[in-house]
Parts: sequence; C-alpha cells; structure tokens
Amino acid sequence: MFLKSLLSLLIIIVSSTIAFGQIIVDPTPSPTQLVQNNLIGNGVSVSNITFSGQTSQIGSFDGSSSNIGLPFGLVMSSGNVVDCIPPAQPSIGQFGGPGDPDLLTVAQSVTSNPASGNINVTQDAAILEFDFIPIGDSVRFNFVFASEEYLTYVNTQYNDAFGFFISGPGFAGPFASPAGFPNGAENLAVVPGTAEPITISTIHPGLNAAYYIDNPTGTTHSFNGFTIPISIEFEVVCGQTYHFKFAVSDCQDDFLDTAVFLEGASFSSEAVQVAVATVTGDTAVYEGCTDADFIFSRPVTDTTDTLIINYNITGTATEGVDFGTLVNPVTFLPGEDTVILNLLPTADGVIEPGESVTITAFTISPCGDTIVSSGTVWIFDEPNITIDEQDTTLLCSEDSLLVTAIASGGFEPFTYSWVGSSSTTSNAYVSASTLGPVEYYVTATDQCGYSQTDTVTVTLNQTLLIDSLISYPSAPCNPTGAVAAFVSGQTGQPLYTWTGPGSSTASIDATVWQNISPGWYYFTVTDNVCQLMDSVLVDVDNPPVASFSATPNSGCSPVQVLFTNNSQNAVSYEWNFGGGNIINVNSSASQTQTFTNSTPVTLIATDAGGCADTTAVTITVSPCGCTDPTAENYNPTATIDDGSCTYPVPIVDCPNIFTPNDDGANDLFELYVENALEVELIILNRWGSVMFEKTITGGSSPTWDGTSPGGSPAVGGTYFVKYIVTGVNGDSKIEGHNFLQLVRD
Repeated sequence: MFLKSLLSLLIIIVSSTIAFGQIIVDPTPSPTQLVQNNLIGNGVSVSNITFSGQTSQIGSFDGSSSNIGLPFGLVMSSGNVVDCIPPAQPSIGQFGGPGDPDLLTVAQSVTSNPASGNINVTQDAAILEFDFIPIGDSVRFNFVFASEEYLTYVNTQYNDAFGFFISGPGFAGPFASPAGFPNGAENLAVVPGTAEPITISTIHPGLNAAYYIDNPTGTTHSFNGFTIPISIEFEVVCGQTYHFKFAVSDCQDDFLDTAVFLEGASFSSEAVQVAVATVTGDTAVYEGCTDADFIFSRPVTDTTDTLIINYNITGTATEGVDFGTLVNPVTFLPGEDTVILNLLPTADGVIEPGESVTITAFTISPCGDTIVSSGTVWIFDEPNITIDEQDTTLLCSEDSLLVTAIASGGFEPFTYSWVGSSSTTSNAYVSASTLGPVEYYVTATDQCGYSQTDTVTVTLNQTLLIDSLISYPSAPCNPTGAVAAFVSGQTGQPLYTWTGPGSSTASIDATVWQNISPGWYYFTVTDNVCQLMDSVLVDVDNPPVASFSATPNSGCSPVQVLFTNNSQNAVSYEWNFGGGNIINVNSSASQTQTFTNSTPVTLIATDAGGCADTTAVTITVSPCGCTDPTAENYNPTATIDDGSCTYPVPIVDCPNIFTPNDDGANDLFELYVENALEVELIILNRWGSVMFEKTITGGSSPTWDGTSPGGSPAVGGTYFVKYIVTGVNGDSKIEGHNFLQLVRD
C-alpha cells in the first residue's frame, strides 16, 4: 500500500538587510486560467476545475520583489486578494459567505489551542478544487500561509484555518470527498514532521517558531505574519485520477483575513527531462567562442538508485568533427539529480552554414509510457557583427567632436579601437578642423575576438576662417608688444575679442591690439554662423645684461685699472667711477681709470626700449711700503709690503787675546757684533783640532771659556778663530778669521 503522504520542508532564509518592493496581485484571471497558468507544472494534467467563494477571493500574484518568499503563483484569501497589497488592511473584506465543514473540523482539532472548544463556525471560505492525473509516482507543490490574525489572536477561537485535502488511490481520511472517491480525503497541510494542522495557533513565535516570519510594518504585503515557504510532497500512482481541494476561511468571525500563496508551476509530477542552456541564452553557439550545456535532470525524490539514460544525437553537425565526443549513455549515480553534457564547437576555420545538434533522450515513466525529451543547439562559424554609426555634418569646426558607434550581433561586452583616438568605448572625441569629409575608422571586437570595422564620416562645411595671427615682441620692462588677426569668410558683421594676461580685454571690434605685455593672447571671431578661437604668443625682447671686468681689481695706490665692457642687448652705457666721475657712452669700448682710494664702480646698460640693468665692482686700493719692523725703513701704516725694506750691514770685532784665569776680567772669549741675526764661532789649536764650535741666534756671540772639548783647561798659546755672521735680513753675511793668544799666569 502506498504511503499516505510524504512531507518535506523547504526553508528560504531572507536577510533583513535586503530591500523589498510591494507584492503585485491580479484578481481578474478565471479559476481555470489560474490553475493552468499559475499553479500546474510539469507532469500533471488537470480537469473539472471549480471554485467556491467570491471571485475577488482568488487571483494571481507576483512576489519577486516582496518578502513573501515565492516568485509568483496563485493566492486565495478569506477576504479580497487585492487587500494583500499595502497599505490596505485585509480586515474589512467581510462577505458574509459560508464556511466549510472540513475547515471547521481542522480548526477544532488543534489540541495545542486552549480555545479550540469555543470554535463552532467558519465563514467566507474560498475553495478551489480539481481532478488531476500525474505521469510520475509523486507530486509536490510549495506554499506560504499568511494571516492578519497574527499575533494578537494566537490560541483563541479566532483560529483561521486552511487545508489541502487529497482524495484518490492510496488516500483515506475523515474529510469529505466527491463521488468516485469513496475513501474520503486526507489533509496534507500539517506542520512538517507532525500530524498537527497548520493554523496561527500551531506556527507562531512560541510554537514551531522556525517556520514563522513576523511582518509588523507590512511594507511589501499587508499580513502581520506569515510562514516561510513550505514544500508538500506525496506519493501517487501514475496514470490514476486524484481529486485535490484547496480551502481557506475565517474562523468564528469574518474579520481579519487569512490567505494561502501557492507557488507557480510548483504543482508537478516530474520525470527525467532534457534541457539546453547556452551562454547567449538562446540555442546558438559559435566556434571558438561559446559552448552549450545539455542538462539531464530527474526528480529529486527519485535519486536513491542508479539511472541510465540512452539518447540519440541527430542534426547536420558531425560528432567528433564539428564538436567533441559526448558521453553516451548518461548515468545518474545515487544522490545525483542532474547530469550535464558540455558541447564545445570545434573552430575548424571552414566557412559553412549553421549546423544543428539535437539530443533526444528516452525514459520509461512509472506508468510504462515512453517519455521523449529533446534539445537542439545550432553551431555557427562567427556572429554577424554590425556597427550602427551616424555621419555628421558640421558648419563650424570644433577642437573635438563626440562621435558614437554601437556594435551589435556579437558577444558583449565589445571593446572599440578608433584610428585617431585612444578611446576603447563606443564613444570617441575626434578632430573636425579640416574642411570637407574626414573618415574615422572604428573596429568593434567582442569578448570572443570577433571584430568588425566601419567608418564614421565627419564633414566640415565652414567658411569662416582665421587665416593667421601675428605678434610683435614686447620690451621686458614696458608694454610695447602687439598682435594682429587676419580673418576671411565672414557671414554678416563679425565681432572680435582679444583677451590676454591679467584678464584684460580689447575692443570686440579690433583685429589689432597694441602696447601689450608679453604672454599668450586669445583671439575670438564670431559671425552669424560660427565662432572660432585661436591664440598667439607675444614674446619678450632679450633684456639688457650689464657686465664688465676690472683688471686689476685691487692694488697699491695709485692703481691703474682697465675696465672691459661685457654687457649684452644694450645700446647705451653709464660708467660711474666715483667722486662725480660719470661717463656716458653709446659703445661698449673699454675704459681706463687710476684710483688712489678704494672706490665702487657702477655700470648701467640700457636697451633701445629704455630697460636697464646695473652691475657694480669695488676697486680696492691699499697703502704699500715696508711692513717688516726690523727694516731700516719700516712703515707702520702700510698694509701691503712693496718689497722696499732695507737692512743695516752686520759689524764684527774679534779680540786677539784673553786670559781665562778666573780673576773676573777677560775670562771668556766672544765676538763683539751688531746687526746680527746669527753668529757661528769656530776655534782651532795650532794643530788644526777644533777646540770650540757653536752657532747662536738673537744678535749675540757664542762665548768660549778656554777649555778643551774634553773639559780640561786649554794650554796657553796661539789659537785660530773663524766666524760667520748673518745680518738681520737673513741675506747679508760676513765671514772672517783671526789669531787669538790665550794667556795663563
């Protein structure tokens, strides 16, 4: 016997930081349209669709921008479904409509609600019913339960209820079922993992809180609270007929509405399918660029066993030549619900028409029927890239012109290459300064490397021209420059404007501007059609540079100095030699002057425009003379020695007898010298032996005490005396000799 039901939970976690938009609700489609277009998915065929309730209690919804958790589908409410949209409050849509006995039983069966015994009526029931036949062995769908009763009326008698009642082979229960389904119906709308029906008293922050989402602000839909998306899945017998009843109602009163959102295309019974996905989103791939995925899938509930799928490859393309070899058959291993075959076209360089590849898979349904699924891909050599550009005609030139070329037909994004511009986008600034047409080439290349080249033509049809601008240089110190413009091709009465340094502006009627300073000047001419601008530089004449050299620039008084004029860019000169000695000349000839005192000399060089430059040098004159205090002619006021010093000649007197007998008289022999710087004295005995030798400085003579070199007294007798006396200037010398008689008592 088949399992009564299988329940599984699909939880979608929604970040609180995501910004949502309002839900969209449309109550106009018929119940049949809503079931076929907004509920039923693959593998299910439906019939006998009926709806009980107000037509405004059922509709389609788009929740892709809201926080409801489902992208689109079918919505049923105990009130008007339009009141799901804020700022409406789904609490005033009382219709006074009947309830549903099955929903009353559901509401009364909630054992966790202490007020369940006080519930005795349901109202404003919305009931959708249909028969369906599945092609697989299971059916699933996704839903969200929402209510305005949250949270104020949790665990009260206002326990709004809903139910999903299934009748058919393998199902039996206490709820009503139509004729032909004698075993009754079973409610599948239970809290996952339990037998407790879903109401506001079984899913809330205090019970099964993992399934609850609070919505106090009601910015994307009007309900105070709602569940996360929940998935219902149950086993069926393929090919058999089942009956399904979706119902929702108010409980005990008809205020504060409750709704059920059913996800679009989720009511399905899947079998193995083959789909095709490509980079471009269509069925075209290109050699050397894009590839395609053939996606084989099977229901996620049927992944316990290995499944082998055989498929055929047909079409005009050849496997192994136009694309790589594909694995055949496809094998699903346990736990796998998807297998992908990647088709990579071969870049063969051969130009040929598009070629097709079709994969056809064959599976056997649980009913024994053969299910055929196929997908087709087309292989092309390269895309047809086109460039849309606009040629432009200008009546006036511009320094730069924005042109645009938009490529299409390839694989975005495109990069662009412009001849004459560094731009890599579809926009480029190009020059348009030459009369007539100018073509700019642009090449667009897609991400696969395919490219196309086109031209953008810019035609300049301008008559106004600035033929030339001329300038005259200005003096560096006075505004003596000038500019002039020559214009042709004017239309109407032109206006002229000059602007220059300091933001000064000349008359708008002037083509000539005189007596201006150096710098850039900008000329604008405006006629009845165009406005042109150009610029010209007013240069500056070379300024005068005053320069001279003095040879010598210092010396003893009087000193004669030669002044050499090295000035540049000057026509007149003023020399100031001090003491009122000023000379004005018109040539750069040298000047000679004699100075007895230190004097600053100034030169002013002036050009033809009256601009001047000044330079100066001080001639240093010093007192000269003999600066040596030992000289006979020493000059204490002189600061520079002129080499004129004179010195006295040394005077020498050599005694010829002395008596070293310690009587205090004539005990030492010495020379009597004057004007001496250094004295050298040598005494030898009769045999030529040196008895005494000494040199001293300071103007005195060495003294001999009459002893031998060994220290013993020399014997009396005759001795030979030799001397060298150097004068005080170090240059003059006197050499002499004499005989000395040493006498002892």
